[in-house]
Amino acid sequence: MLDIRDIAQGLRSAMGPIEEANGLPSPLYTSAEGFELERKQLFHAGWTCIAYGKDVPHPGDAKPVSFLGAPLLVLRDRDGAVRVYENVCRHRGMILVDAPRNFGGVIRCPYHSWCYSLDGKLRATPHVGGPGINRHDSINPDETGLTPVRAAIWMDCIFVDVSGTAPAFDDWIAPLAARWADFTDKPLYPGAGSSFTLDVHCNWKLAIENYCESYHLPWVHPGLNSYSKLEDHYHIEAPGAFSGQGTVVYNPKLSDTQSFPNFADLPAKWDTGAEYVSLFPNLMLGIHRDHMFAIRLDPISHERTIENVDIWYASEEAATSDAYAELRATNAAMWKDIFIEDISVVEGMQKGRHATNFDGGRFSAVMDSPTHVFHAWVAQRLHG
Repeated sequence: MLDIRDIAQGLRSAMGPIEEANGLPSPLYTSAEGFELERKQLFHAGWTCIAYGKDVPHPGDAKPVSFLGAPLLVLRDRDGAVRVYENVCRHRGMILVDAPRNFGGVIRCPYHSWCYSLDGKLRATPHVGGPGINRHDSINPDETGLTPVRAAIWMDCIFVDVSGTAPAFDDWIAPLAARWADFTDKPLYPGAGSSFTLDVHCNWKLAIENYCESYHLPWVHPGLNSYSKLEDHYHIEAPGAFSGQGTVVYNPKLSDTQSFPNFADLPAKWDTGAEYVSLFPNLMLGIHRDHMFAIRLDPISHERTIENVDIWYASEEAATSDAYAELRATNAAMWKDIFIEDISVVEGMQKGRHATNFDGGRFSAVMDSPTHVFHAWVAQRLHG
């Protein structure tokens, strides 16, 4: 069994100055106990992305989510607001919804047919007082609705705080919202045919720390590095919140004759600039003048992670029309190829973490500082 005391020294090292720090201890990558520790202290103790608004586009749409073992239900109510509840009936704990669907009226439990409206209120309890008696004084509908989960939506990403004790969402997201203020008030349109998933055999942290840095571009992404070179990149660091990298030269050649419309009223720096940020713990975002992508990590185990990738565009026409279908497909294929290029290295690092004497690794004080910011955040949350 892994005890936090067994890795305390390694956690303290990860929080130290980058010139002296080692990476996080290997048991956090190679053990089920380390994964459980992170489930409690990282994912279930603060704001975490669990879905996208595009997953429930219409009133009545509902999507069940297993959030590291916690059964949740994401739905859009009649007023168009996104709500999140525990996906269990308040009667006997039966799972209410087992697949995405639309509820035109009520959500009915398949076990004893207790029914809930989209605002979570208990609406029907058939035979609860005996055959043909649908009410009983022991069941107060006002106190027996679905259990709400604290939730928020930002740039079409749905976040939850199952602990209920995290800072206010607006305060938590404020540093990144301020950095990307040029985009946060712009509408986003999910691209048709622009979603895909990657099943990666690595610990979720390796995907985050790889995404944080541009150091690997020349060797892992030679195509990307041909037009957005290593020397064109800069670090992004917000300790305790996010880290990543940006480029001053983003200009892929998707087509000789067509381009996507840009977001309106952008400053000139975005003409050729783009930024890529890991928002801790599990969301990787990329922002460009004409589209945004998100990679939501679903940690399945300590050695398996699902990457859920979606792309949004600046206009509905660019996102949905046949006129842009080929360009959307080219853009999605480009990003998919880039993300696939990362799989061999994150899976290779996962295998390397099983080396008996590996001490977490050393950092380049110049090139690895965004990754060190992430390691320090994990260590602080686990060590206190």
